[in-house]
Amino acid sequence: MEIRKPNDSEHKKVLSLSPQALFDGTLGEVKPSDEKVKLLIEPLLQKGSYYLIATEGDILMGWILIGTSKDHFTEKKYGFIYELFVLEEFRRNGVSKRLMETGIEHLKQDGYSEVRLSVYAGNHAIKLYEKLGFKNKFITMSLPI
Repeated sequence: MEIRKPNDSEHKKVLSLSPQALFDGTLGEVKPSDEKVKLLIEPLLQKGSYYLIATEGDILMGWILIGTSKDHFTEKKYGFIYELFVLEEFRRNGVSKRLMETGIEHLKQDGYSEVRLSVYAGNHAIKLYEKLGFKNKFITMSLPI
């Protein structure tokens, strides 16, 4: 498995699959259109966020979208993992873990001393994040009314 930045055609493929990534990541709660995904992701890419992809030969297995964010209270900048996705046929083979480890290393090399991410409660990826050392920092709660 190779993890690297995508070329142009791979980048387009990732963008075309991003609606599915958001759907899966939100446990089916959000089914965004291609246009909505574009509105969410383009500003991140314009501000320096970037994808790393996992491939086996010419086969795309998954990706991670990493960049920067800023703490609303302290104004401190930190590395942020915006998206992690592995295509269904490649899940449970360590692809997510390798993408996370590589993404964290890139953020460290980019000068960040902290990495954060957001995840839906109930998402199976939480177990991976905890194994990698992530801890709850903020909890958003919801009350249907």
